Amino acid sequence: MRRCAGCGRRAPQRELIRFAARDGVLVAGRNEPGRGAYTCRNLACFERASVRGMFTRVLRQQVRVGPELHGLYTDVTHG
Repeated sequence: MRRCAGCGRRAPQRELIRFAARDGVLVAGRNEPGRGAYTCRNLACFERASVRGMFTRVLRQQVRVGPELHGLYTDVTHG
């Protein structure tokens, strides 16, 4: 079970999207090394986590959140 950084809902890992920091940039990926931050599979949770600085808090480092990550939430085949 993991907690969404946007809404706080607890869910199994497979239901969430995992993010990690790579060289100060937020990247998506289950196999990325290091601490992970999770969001539900909806854009509102991702945006809420980003605006509130939750990725920085959970990952314990400053991260840049790029606009390309929004595509993860519009791609219905992501999984």
